[in-house]
Amino acid sequence: MAKRAIGRNRAAAGYPRTVPWPLPRRSVRHWSSVASAVLLAAAAAGCGNTDSWVETRPAEGWPAQYGDAANSSYSPTAGADRLTLRWTRSVKGSLSSAVALSSRNWLAANAQTPGGCSLMEWENDDNGRQRWCTRLFQGGGLASPLFDGFDNLYVGQPGAIVSFPPTQWIRWRRPVMGMPSTPRILDHGQLLVVTHLGQVQVFDSHRGTVVGNSVDLVDNVDPSDFTRGLSDCGPALAGCPIAAAPAFAQANGMIVVGLWEPEAPASVLVGLKYHPGQNPLLTREWTSNAVAAGVLASPVASSDGSTIYVNGRDERLWALHAADGKPKWSIPLKFQAQTPPSVTPGGLVVSGGGPDTRLVAVKDAGDHAQEVWRRNDVSPLSTSSLAGSGCQPAVDVEPGRERRRLRRRDRRAGRGRARHDAAGFRSPERPHPQQLPVAGGDRLSRRGLDWP
Repeated sequence: MAKRAIGRNRAAAGYPRTVPWPLPRRSVRHWSSVASAVLLAAAAAGCGNTDSWVETRPAEGWPAQYGDAANSSYSPTAGADRLTLRWTRSVKGSLSSAVALSSRNWLAANAQTPGGCSLMEWENDDNGRQRWCTRLFQGGGLASPLFDGFDNLYVGQPGAIVSFPPTQWIRWRRPVMGMPSTPRILDHGQLLVVTHLGQVQVFDSHRGTVVGNSVDLVDNVDPSDFTRGLSDCGPALAGCPIAAAPAFAQANGMIVVGLWEPEAPASVLVGLKYHPGQNPLLTREWTSNAVAAGVLASPVASSDGSTIYVNGRDERLWALHAADGKPKWSIPLKFQAQTPPSVTPGGLVVSGGGPDTRLVAVKDAGDHAQEVWRRNDVSPLSTSSLAGSGCQPAVDVEPGRERRRLRRRDRRAGRGRARHDAAGFRSPERPHPQQLPVAGGDRLSRRGLDWP
């Protein structure tokens, strides 16, 4: 009975079917090729290039000194309305560069210490609990560490650029000529390293191998004398060819760096072009002596990459065309800013800091600058960090007083909205310092801020 029922079902479905067998060999080969082509096409459509997720990108926190690779010191993240002291911790030495903040709220500090650890990684949201520390070759305290989005750390020491994974074990280490400034992440997971002796290189951030060509901005450099002129980098004197980190404009691939060439009367700006995937990878585009008195501190690139802002040693703030280094405008500050300005995407530029400075905001109006506001009662010691639509935290000192304060100001009018005493935090007072710590000297603190 069961067999007859199965037979009836098969008959209703069209069974038995007549299939010629064996198939001709030519037909077998034809259908096999068609099937293979369909499978390959499906695989290509469903499994495209997925390398992008492993490409190195800056951390979403505050990845390095001055925030992004453009040195803008700006984040769209809203700032805090009030400041509260959370924790303090000594670095057991001096701290002359800003700290870096990872996506996980890990904090890295590159200190200079008489012994023991000098590079430290702490948990910013856990009262400064130390994750790990190690000792670097000393002499490179002016350079900030850099966090990528995978919490890998990149930092220079005299004669080498070093990368650390989330643990303290060295990921890779490569020799360079001189002391690397704060490194910068470019496109396609590549790392820009510029040394104080003028060597410009691009590294694969994962492997630590050199990519493309190198550019030497200074001739006849002895690669074995990698500390030559390093003592001149802090005060930005002639013996240090490159005393501050470059600015990278991702919008057009321009790299701009200050350079004091040997025997030159003053420092100039140099523009390089980054050509991802091309040969040569780096080209020198222009040299600008538009700032006749010389430039000071890191340059800053606008968000669209069209303008470069830089301090002049003539107590003026300068704006230059990024394409050719020709000047757009300059405006007198009436003080010598010694750290870079801060720049918003809308073109508001806040002056840098240093001893005896004031807090000034100007608007880039194209062919000229308009002063928006000025605070003569505030002397910022560091570059201001611009957050959200109107927040500007900075460490300053009231003229005529020794007390340091960490303040939050509305950048649209310069009015103070919150402040906190920062007594006991010292900043080095030296001629033309390049990078003053936000809360420097020998101690680091975290304030109750919604830092980007």
